[in-house]
Amino acid sequence: MTPKLRLTVTVDPDLVEAGNRAVAKGSAGSLSAWVNQALADRARRDQQLAQLGDAIADYEAEFGAIPAEEMARQRRADREAAVVVRGGPKRTGRTKSA
Repeated sequence: MTPKLRLTVTVDPDLVEAGNRAVAKGSAGSLSAWVNQALADRARRDQQLAQLGDAIADYEAEFGAIPAEEMARQRRADREAAVVVRGGPKRTGRTKSA
């Protein structure tokens, strides 16, 4: 296993509290472990987004740009197919599109 590196960072107090709560409830072994997992999750997400961007660029290079109306139709379909797994009551008002 690669040894850990000591790092000094500045972190928002609410994030430190969130990490300490995770440790207190047993979902993280230490604040360092919680931060390490968060960084690993972010690195994985960034890599997945880069791969998705590459896949879209390859598709568009072969078939042309994806039309705006197709993107809007897909956003609507995604919203309609989404399943709420946590959170409050379903909102009925309009939300901003991404």
